[in-house]
Amino acid sequence: MSSLLRLATAGSVDDGKSTLVGRLLYDTKSVLADQLDAVTRASVDRGLSTPDLSLLVDGLRSEREQGITIDVAYRYFATPKRSFVLADTPGHVQYTRNTVTGASTAQLAVLLVDARKGVIEQTRRHAAVLALLGVPRLVLAVNKIDLVDYDEETFRVIAKEFTDHATSLGYAEGSVLAIPVSALVGDNVVERSAHTPWYSGPTLLEHLETVPVAPDPHDAPFRFPVQYVIRPRTPEYPDYRGYAGQVAAGTVRPGDEVVVLPAGLRTTVERIDTPDGALTEAAAGRSVTLVLADDLDIARGDVIAAAATAPVPTDELDATLAWLSEKPLRPGARVLVKHGARTVQAFVDELVSRFDEQKLSTVDYPETLQLNEIGRAKVRVAEPLPVDEYEVSRRTGAFLVIDPADGTTLAAGMVGAPLPVLRSDRDVVSPGP
Repeated sequence: MSSLLRLATAGSVDDGKSTLVGRLLYDTKSVLADQLDAVTRASVDRGLSTPDLSLLVDGLRSEREQGITIDVAYRYFATPKRSFVLADTPGHVQYTRNTVTGASTAQLAVLLVDARKGVIEQTRRHAAVLALLGVPRLVLAVNKIDLVDYDEETFRVIAKEFTDHATSLGYAEGSVLAIPVSALVGDNVVERSAHTPWYSGPTLLEHLETVPVAPDPHDAPFRFPVQYVIRPRTPEYPDYRGYAGQVAAGTVRPGDEVVVLPAGLRTTVERIDTPDGALTEAAAGRSVTLVLADDLDIARGDVIAAAATAPVPTDELDATLAWLSEKPLRPGARVLVKHGARTVQAFVDELVSRFDEQKLSTVDYPETLQLNEIGRAKVRVAEPLPVDEYEVSRRTGAFLVIDPADGTTLAAGMVGAPLPVLRSDRDVVSPGP
């Protein structure tokens, strides 16, 4: 079991997401005394008799004033069993782009629904985005269960509807768990509730502490985007040439044969350097400097990959786009594509399809992609990029689409089509690449 779990929260407005996160922090004693004092004072000023735990999370002044979350906030807490990095994402539909950001590295997502409202349009949209991003496990927190008098049937109906929807999106049996909770009073968040004797599953924290979420597999193909070329040229290191970056996938060891992409130059790894000394191996997530056996022409943005499993650089991307801009995307658009540390000019050849996350169907060859819509597109880049299929590697199969005029992010892109779609015959299939 991994000692670190990266998770994200998502949910519609007023589902109690900030309160749930605040409850987790409060009940796991992850709140400093001065923070709690400040929240208590602010709660009293609002006429509340108990601390408003959502204020522990809504850190921006504009968030506190509006009572909503508008930006991604990362929270860190730990229990004796596991450490957690939690990305708290907004609920408003116009902030779906922030949900994409927060969930992009998550191993598990907690999706909230209001027990009084059940599964709504935004719930289905968030589930589709989480499936698109390859988040492997979901928890459905049926919140405010106290406001429906802890009714078992209400919970069962919501849980079944959501599980059926998640299954249609490609989630396997056992990867989705529904839990009845009340973030306000703490039912089944950290402590088991006496009000739900009909629920025999774990509390939310028990599940988060024990769910078997594996880190990036070390046996995945090795990928290392070069972020910086180190050449001190000092009397002490006159000929040193190292390539700094973070291992995006797989594991590298001295003596491994590698290829530098997109040029295709082959060499071997001579040494793996860190500020604390040389390593015998470096796995995904480790920031290191690679020293290679040969002096090669390598620059920022190149990718060093395992020679036996290296991707073939391509100038044509068949990709899934989550459109994040208010400016619609149309075929023929000229954009920039940022893959790793490399940014290249690009051209959108055509829009192949648009995904309807409510009906789980596709519209072929749409005229545009609008804000928060998901679709397939063919993108031609000016220089070949060493990309992987997103299903193979989330890090090297992802890219950003950028507006060349002002540098704003237009879309999150995933190479290939990882999102299942429901055809007219009602059979769930995964579209081919």
